[in-house]
Amino acid sequence: MKRLVGLLCVFLFGFGLTGTLASNPADNEAEQPSKEMQEVCDFLKKCGVYFLATADGDQPRVRPFGTAAIFENKLYIQTGKKKRVSKQMKANPKVEICALDLEAGQWLRIEATVVEDDRREAKQYLLDQYPGLKSTYSADDDNTHVLYLKNVTATFSSFAGEDRAVRF
Repeated sequence: MKRLVGLLCVFLFGFGLTGTLASNPADNEAEQPSKEMQEVCDFLKKCGVYFLATADGDQPRVRPFGTAAIFENKLYIQTGKKKRVSKQMKANPKVEICALDLEAGQWLRIEATVVEDDRREAKQYLLDQYPGLKSTYSADDDNTHVLYLKNVTATFSSFAGEDRAVRF
């Protein structure tokens, strides 16, 4: 399992799909993210890679993702509009995410609804957080797809303790 996770991380790092996920408080001085949202974002940052599940008709689809950032007090992810995952989220915006912190023996499961944000500012913010994506995406192209999560229930789990759920 460690080898598989390691290979996946090498693959994603090689393609520049991970990067700094830090939120910039100056971008939204009026309102800071909730501590629950920040905790979820920090966990995703620490893991670097998480798995996003969508529905394709009656078939579940799961794939690795590596983008997550807080912008305007919302937790965002990014993909390409030409990808099947984008079309699946448009058809059914309910998603689940699973991230594993192998070192700590903890994992996070997220149930959420994604909401598309087609504003240039949101696209640019995500791309600034992940400069490696700028060779593939642009805030001005018709392919960059950014979405934020709403109605989030995030459950932190481990073998050593009780599950703990947070909502935002």
